Formats: sequence, structure tokens, C-alpha cells
Amino acid sequence: MTANAFRAFVFDLDGTLIDTASELVAVYHRMCVELGNGEKPFDDARKLISYGSGRLVTEATGIEEGDPRWEPYRQTYLDWYEEILGTSATPYEGLIDTVKAIDDAGGSWGVVTNKFRRFAEPLMSAMPFTPSAGTLVTPCDVKRAKPDPEAILLAAEQLGVSPEQMVYVGDHLRDIQAGKAAGCFTVAVGYGYIEDHDDPRLWGANLYVETPSDRCTWIRNQIECP
Repeated sequence: MTANAFRAFVFDLDGTLIDTASELVAVYHRMCVELGNGEKPFDDARKLISYGSGRLVTEATGIEEGDPRWEPYRQTYLDWYEEILGTSATPYEGLIDTVKAIDDAGGSWGVVTNKFRRFAEPLMSAMPFTPSAGTLVTPCDVKRAKPDPEAILLAAEQLGVSPEQMVYVGDHLRDIQAGKAAGCFTVAVGYGYIEDHDDPRLWGANLYVETPSDRCTWIRNQIECP
């Protein structure tokens, strides 16, 4: 790794590092069927994932957050999700080799996510990353989740790098907002859970990449020794 290269690469989890759509949408469809509300097409439901389980529960039940009936449904959704967590989710193409290449080059990598640790930790443990992430920061570890930069600043501290030496990669505007506020180099990806009306090229990231392959190629170019 060159003297002026980035020393750490940190990723958002769902839709950036790991494709969890098969599991999250399966639970959503189960709730729809249980309530007799029918199923949305997979691709339509997939685009809602970045908004969290609450949005999926609202779409499945037709009940808005704040209604006393909503929270029990959300807890049911989370319990069902926990039952299948890590069974079909997979790292995006090329990332297993890429994180190994980062480590081989003397760098470090980690995860900053708005997914609760109850789910993020076992999900990461189920994935075949070697080495494992040097840090996993969740909303349980900070007072303010993304788009606040607190979680990303904590990740930099835990990895022993300055924010300026770190890249943060994400598939939502809040990821880029948090990374930029922390002082990181930010990468927006075009393959995550993005709604049709949204355009990640307009989020103000330092770099936009369209595919998982593009992202891995760019990272490898950063860690190549001269």
C-alpha cells in the first residue's frame, strides 16, 4: 500500500456489502400472505429495504407507525427475520477476494450500518469474509445513527486511522452524507436498494460506481503497490 493511499475501507451493510434482499423480502411476503394482502413484485419490495423494517411492515400491513397495532407487527417481522438470518444472504460479487486483498496490502476494513447489532453481528458471522471486519458499528454503539457522522468517526477510531485515510461506501444518500460529514472519501454505488426516483450520482459522493465489479476494481487500484 502506497504512503498516501487510503488505509481503511468501510462499507454500509445491506445493499452495499451483502445482498440481504432475499431474506428481507421473504419475511415481507410472509407477512403479506398471513394478512391476506397479496405480495408485491420482488423488485418493488427490494427498493424499500433501505428504509428499514418499519417501512416494509407499513407496506405489508397498511398500518402507519404510531398506530398502536404497528409495533407488534414490527416485532413479529423482526422475529421472523431472525429465524432465517444469514441463510440466503450473500456478499456482493468480488468482495470476498477484495477484503482479503485489502488485508494483504496492509489495510483494514469494516462496516458501519443502521442495522441493529442483534441482526448485523450474526449476519456478518455467517459470511465467509477472511479476515473478518476490523470493526462493526451499529446504532447500538452510538447516540446518533447515519446520516450523523458519529458512527463513521467511531469506526475510524477503532481502525486506528484518520477519517481522511478512510473510504466509506454506501447505497443511500444518508451514507454519503455521513461519510462526507466525517471527512471520508465517499463512494456511492448504483446496485443497492435504490428507488426508481432516486439517483445516486446526485448524492454528492466523491465517486460513483455502477456495479459491484466496478467498486472492487476501484478498491484494488487504490491498494496496489507502486
